[in-house]
Amino acid sequence: MRRMSEEPRTSRIQRQVVQLILDRRLTAGAPLPTEAELMESLGVSRNSVREALKALQALDIVEIRHGYGTYVGQASLTPLVDGLTFRTLARHDDDTGALDEILQVREVLEVGLIRRVAATVTEAELGKLEDVVTRMESAGGTGRSFPELDREFHEVLYASLGNDLVPQLLAAFWTVFRRVSGARGRPDDPSPEITVRRHRDIVDALRARDAEGAQRAMAVHFRGIEARAAQESRGVG
Repeated sequence: MRRMSEEPRTSRIQRQVVQLILDRRLTAGAPLPTEAELMESLGVSRNSVREALKALQALDIVEIRHGYGTYVGQASLTPLVDGLTFRTLARHDDDTGALDEILQVREVLEVGLIRRVAATVTEAELGKLEDVVTRMESAGGTGRSFPELDREFHEVLYASLGNDLVPQLLAAFWTVFRRVSGARGRPDDPSPEITVRRHRDIVDALRARDAEGAQRAMAVHFRGIEARAAQESRGVG
């Protein structure tokens, strides 16, 4: 009974600490008040402060450095990545369906954003994309897989938008997909030459400032990923 009454109190203290960070405009890495100071200002026990700070640390809102103090965290998407990875792996009955959900969210984001990229991408950024595709071709030609180059391509692709959240979200979904694929023992890309061609099609459409063509190329790219995941699940290819 006592535990149930403590949970709302911990949540309230968490909100108060977050509000303190916002009110003081503290940035990542800035020190927070000591436990004693928080106890006094919030009118709660040391144990309640510690429980609240531990919960906020799990969300990467605060960082507890034992022996040094508590600091504002990076507020990264690590908790989202860990939660989605567990959620996906926990679906033992429908492994492919869970991965499909991750891919569908990525596809909605990327197919929607690529139209904006077509209007904002610079020649320098197109050159970087061409370079990544060329390195993909070199890797594929020697029989090597290139998941990190694939990831780099998509990071460079959205740089022109100037939206810091976009690469963070895409990296989060990418990491979940790779973690789950690795945990399930999925093989690397069985058709690197097709993957290279689909990435080159995206670059070609962007160079032509063809927003609709870029969207089609991106959609085809995702259809290929989804089809490959389905084949792997059935043990085909």
